[in-house]
Amino acid sequence: MFYEIAASPKLPLTPFIPFSPARCREFWEALPSSLKNRAVEDAKALCPVVWPQILACDFLEYTRSGNRIRFEDKQFARRTALGTLVLAEACDYKGTFLDDIINGIYLICEETAWQLPPHNSYIRDTPSLPLPDPSRPVIDLFAAETGAVLAVAVWLLRDELRAVSPLIEKQVVRCLKERILEPYLKEHFWWMGDGVSPMNNWTIWCTQNVLMTAALWEEDEEIRRAILQKAAKSADFFLAEYGDDGCCDEGPQYYRHAGLCLFNTIEIMNGMTDHSFSSLYREPKICNIAAYLSNVHACGPYYINFSDCAAAAGLCSAREYLFGKRTGQKELMELAAGDCRITQDPLLTQEHNLFYRIQNLFALPEILSIPQGCNTEKKDIFYPSTGLFIARDSRFCLAVKAGDNDDSHNHNDTGSFTIYKDGKPLFADIGVETYQAKTFSPQRYEIWTMQSAYHNLPSFITADGHEQMEHNGPDFKAEHVDWGFEAQEAHISMELKNAYPKGCITSFKRSVVFKRSQEILITDQVCCPGLTPVLNLITAEKPLYKESCLILGTLAVCKITGALTDVSVECLPITDPRLKLSWKNDLWRTRITFNPKKELALRII
Repeated sequence: MFYEIAASPKLPLTPFIPFSPARCREFWEALPSSLKNRAVEDAKALCPVVWPQILACDFLEYTRSGNRIRFEDKQFARRTALGTLVLAEACDYKGTFLDDIINGIYLICEETAWQLPPHNSYIRDTPSLPLPDPSRPVIDLFAAETGAVLAVAVWLLRDELRAVSPLIEKQVVRCLKERILEPYLKEHFWWMGDGVSPMNNWTIWCTQNVLMTAALWEEDEEIRRAILQKAAKSADFFLAEYGDDGCCDEGPQYYRHAGLCLFNTIEIMNGMTDHSFSSLYREPKICNIAAYLSNVHACGPYYINFSDCAAAAGLCSAREYLFGKRTGQKELMELAAGDCRITQDPLLTQEHNLFYRIQNLFALPEILSIPQGCNTEKKDIFYPSTGLFIARDSRFCLAVKAGDNDDSHNHNDTGSFTIYKDGKPLFADIGVETYQAKTFSPQRYEIWTMQSAYHNLPSFITADGHEQMEHNGPDFKAEHVDWGFEAQEAHISMELKNAYPKGCITSFKRSVVFKRSQEILITDQVCCPGLTPVLNLITAEKPLYKESCLILGTLAVCKITGALTDVSVECLPITDPRLKLSWKNDLWRTRITFNPKKELALRII
């Protein structure tokens, strides 16, 4: 798809102008005063700028203890601060912030390497090296993004920085060539793709940022064309990972690093080639990728989440709006516009990708001009590629996952369900804690949030007390999936025995019937000789068990029928900073032990 266009001998290469440089004052002066003033105030709040000191032992900390945050926080803070200063200078244009900008540029250029410690290796899924080798740069997610940040910053203020010294630009271009452009063409990093190995968001996220650097600063036409063609191949490898339905198996949070990076990859390629890639916005798969986010939006800040995705997956900004605009997805445009109206951070001050921030700044006036109250009705949808089932009415949003346990950023959650009611989470998917070394290691599934016992699924207890849970891998999956949507009812059923270790259980049939405007009925039929089934339920409301009912605050009642032998409720303290972004209060796990000789049913009203 991409490479077919990129390989054409007639493909034109044109100057890339993603936005107006700061010297073109008519464009910057035309921005609303409120936004320009906000940009300046954001930068003044940083002054006097205290740039984080990054030490070698900060890098070493990852291989020593598994802590990646100490290094990340410092690295990201530098790039975020630089972006804030650059935006303010472009808006204010008085030279106020130039010295701090130059300091930031040189500090970043002088860093030994730009990759994160957990990504410091040359072969996929091999242990990270304790320190970086500056003679052999690694292009990972954040090396590529750092290149793009510097490329955009210096391009935006090129004339202003040249007036101070032409050596600033020379230093940046040297770093961009040595750390990004030359290794990109000479080396093969796993995320580039080979047509065989599985890809994920890395492929398009890195590709987008390398393209941005090349488009702005590579003057040799032959090299530009070579980079464009290599990037096009990677984009095709990325697309090949998606089903035709466009579902992101990493969840809505990773859509921002996958689908939206696909969007900006097309935008950059169009800018480099006189819009030669515009036809891709009419491709059904790409349109479906765009539509995914609005399809999995549950209510308010909440999304249908699974894998490592958070329930509160973040507010939309200009990228979602523009992707919707290019592909004709009105619902996505409206979702983005609604978020842009309520955001307390219109200039994305926590975002370290400077291009996204400029993109947002210039698009905001158009976005905010969309009339309020024109939200389209959300529809039911089933995604065959992942087995994701979503049904709704005026009060409930129900999701059931009927795929396998081999998703990118996988959790063992096949067959689990998520329910929102009246705009609030009811039965929850917890998400993932702050990343650490263990998160992406052979010990990943020792982490509690990854386990099926912390999803809305049963465990099976052996006579000696061992808990049998779902297993990870492509063979651990739902089978005999049947689903349907009707005006008054939606349903899905599946056989889940093969989501568990082989021989663990004989059968586990789950059926979910959603009677719109009435109730959701979930029934489990299990055959597990010698084992005791225990259904785990994760709720956002503290449950009160009384007379075969779980009373979930004032939000809902879950009536339970079946041969119950025990019910226990435990608090799941939410202390991790990443989880706290979704869950302001603790979550709860109810464990229902039941006799498998009788069907267990949950009636949620």
